[in-house]
Amino acid sequence: MANEQKTKLRLEIAHVLFIDIVGYSKLLIDEQSEALQELNQIVRKTDAVRGAEAAGQLIFLPTGDGMALVFTGSVEDPVECALQISQRLRAQPSLPVRMGIHSGPVHHVADVNQRENIAGAGINIAQRVMDCGDAGHILLSKRVADDLAQYRRWQPYLHELGDFEVKHGVVVSIVNLYADVVGNPNPPERLKHEKQGAPRVATSAGRAKRSPIPVTLFVVGFMLFTLAVLGIIFAPAILKQMQARQTTAPAPAASTAPSVASIPEKSIAVLPFENLSDEKQNAYFADGVQDEILTDLSKIADLKVISRSSVMHYKSGVERNLRKIGEELGVAHVLEGSVQRAANRVRVNAQLINTRNDAHLWAQTYDRDLADVFAIQSEIAKTIADQLQAKLSPREKSAIERPPTNDIAAFDLYSRAKDLLLSTVFSAMGREGVFQAVDLLNQALARDPSFLLAYCQLADAHDQLYFLVAADHTPTRLAAAEAALAAAFRLEPDAGEAHLARATHIYRAYLDYDGALAELEIARRTLPNDSRIFELIAAIMRRRGKHEEGLRNYERALELDPRNFFTLQQVALSYLMLHSYSEEAAILDRALSIKPDDVDTKVARALVAMDWKADTRPLHQTIDELREKHPEAIRRVADTWLLCALAERDAGAAKTALTALGDNTFGDNSTQFSAKFGEGLVARMMKDEAKAHAAFGVARIQQEKIIQEQQEPFGPSFCILGLIDAGLGRKEEALRAGRRAVELMSVGKDALNGPDMIQYLAVIAAWVGEKDLAFEQLTTATRLPALNNVTYGRLKLLPWWDPLRGDPRFEKIVASLAPK
Repeated sequence: MANEQKTKLRLEIAHVLFIDIVGYSKLLIDEQSEALQELNQIVRKTDAVRGAEAAGQLIFLPTGDGMALVFTGSVEDPVECALQISQRLRAQPSLPVRMGIHSGPVHHVADVNQRENIAGAGINIAQRVMDCGDAGHILLSKRVADDLAQYRRWQPYLHELGDFEVKHGVVVSIVNLYADVVGNPNPPERLKHEKQGAPRVATSAGRAKRSPIPVTLFVVGFMLFTLAVLGIIFAPAILKQMQARQTTAPAPAASTAPSVASIPEKSIAVLPFENLSDEKQNAYFADGVQDEILTDLSKIADLKVISRSSVMHYKSGVERNLRKIGEELGVAHVLEGSVQRAANRVRVNAQLINTRNDAHLWAQTYDRDLADVFAIQSEIAKTIADQLQAKLSPREKSAIERPPTNDIAAFDLYSRAKDLLLSTVFSAMGREGVFQAVDLLNQALARDPSFLLAYCQLADAHDQLYFLVAADHTPTRLAAAEAALAAAFRLEPDAGEAHLARATHIYRAYLDYDGALAELEIARRTLPNDSRIFELIAAIMRRRGKHEEGLRNYERALELDPRNFFTLQQVALSYLMLHSYSEEAAILDRALSIKPDDVDTKVARALVAMDWKADTRPLHQTIDELREKHPEAIRRVADTWLLCALAERDAGAAKTALTALGDNTFGDNSTQFSAKFGEGLVARMMKDEAKAHAAFGVARIQQEKIIQEQQEPFGPSFCILGLIDAGLGRKEEALRAGRRAVELMSVGKDALNGPDMIQYLAVIAAWVGEKDLAFEQLTTATRLPALNNVTYGRLKLLPWWDPLRGDPRFEKIVASLAPK
């Protein structure tokens, strides 16, 4: 009997998630029953609970107003469970729940009915931690947080709150776990009050000590007084020495690369592999091999892996300065290699190098059948993880070993399409590359209908066209994206790539921000190094008007993808929206330091002077240089060339720019105008009413067709129709369409496109003679961060605003935006 009792009391470490319903005691009896039933259903349906139950690693303990879940597997299990519960609860705000997590000793006991139960400090501390929280909080003990902090995936979630005294004088260190769509970022009310009242720390005997704060304040005050006296005595000499140093020491050079000391040891960039095949078209195959190794490594949460768009700048076949590359990308290691494909054989060579001392840490050559290429990629990824001593979970190992497809030709087509999508910039003609990618992906899927990644890329390509091309904002394009997405989820409903594709889709197609953020939270679990997740979070925050938070997420994306041109451009656009022109210029200069000949970025950099100071000379000069030295590239920037010509009132240049534009469009964000509308705008600028009327007449027919083909009313389409009607003198129709656009695309719903609807309603009102309405809308537009014509330079120069010129109200608005 004694031995049996000893066995029962044997301690073991468990990971406890304590949950209760806030305000439970205030509910009616039947409401309490309904709330508990609802909570039980939510908890039972989580993947974490189902997985732990299936593995025999979970015990449920009812607690009256909630429950305790005792996990005996990984410390991550209760945290994953809490995240999943928090996501589900967002759809049910009427069920206020708080959670606490702790890892500690527990033992099995028999309750009064002789049924097995769990007790111990692990349970008690988890409850104390939970008791500190309010509705929505997921609070952790410091012990759990320290374990999670060893994994880079969890670090952004962890926010220390400090040490606090709880029941029976126990002191616990509390960490708040939250992200964009899970948890509660606000400090718990109880802890705020304790901070204000100076929490007591218990003695070993359990009695509260006298607070040391008065003594501490006296000591600190005395020290400050002493320092102040010394400062008065020695200040003249110190200032003189500082001034001497300032006149002789050079200013530190600006740098965007992280310091060597800040580079994590477990970090790597997979550089482009050299194509050694005789057939140069196999270059896509070599790129695909490199990309697949990179993709496999990026699934390992314990590694920092640089995204493909940044590493592709370091082309193979040329001498590389690996130390410099390591500093530029912020990594301690690089993987180099080559691929040689001949008939049905493939040879892959790979070598791991320490960027800080150029030491070769590992190298291997694989000479096998072509069909084994995916196995080679998996072997390399697992070997690299082992060399860098990265922790590899069973789930990550399984994901790495799973081939993307078994069809080499389909893989080639997919790699070519991915290259196109990666290099596409949405300028005047960027969509052409997306159309080509769609065709290649369809060919790949015809060969292998079970190719998950191809479906995800296809959905993304269709979404880009639906979202960014007004003329393609159609039910057909939307249905194509949804069909690709549905196929992906039929194949692998738990794949992070599928959830990322769905997040992108519901953001772009429906502007469902909460839904997209929830999908991104799921995707992050298996895609810890995917910079696209942070890019999309940043875009959502920007559309919600949370520009600072958006910029923070863009910076997180740049940590994983520091040379991504698209991300740098988006950061520059965010600064433009905030009228932070010096910061915008600095980011564009950073982009040009990476790729000095990029046409779009050069033009964007020259445009800063026009927006900031109404100076068109840099832009004019840049356009002239492009026309002379790179005439083939002018079509890509024809929209900005037109903007420059309109600002300079050069009708001839404007017509030439419209010719270069061709079938492409110009405008702001989703409000994109046809070349025919541009003809009307130029004619109106030149006061040629007959030509303006004729051009707007044709544009109206085009626009009505676009609206008819769209599945749902779309604000930018009505906005354009309103401007056309204003140009045709159809006053009532113009104002009705402009107001409809503002209703459909409000600032609250879309902080990017919403301000455009307001500025263009101001233009419509100005064109039809409703000046009071025009100034009302324009005044509102000037207060909103936006990417449109409401900058100092554009208000001062562009013909959109001609009917308002000379009015003191307009001149006052323009002056308020002038550079200070």
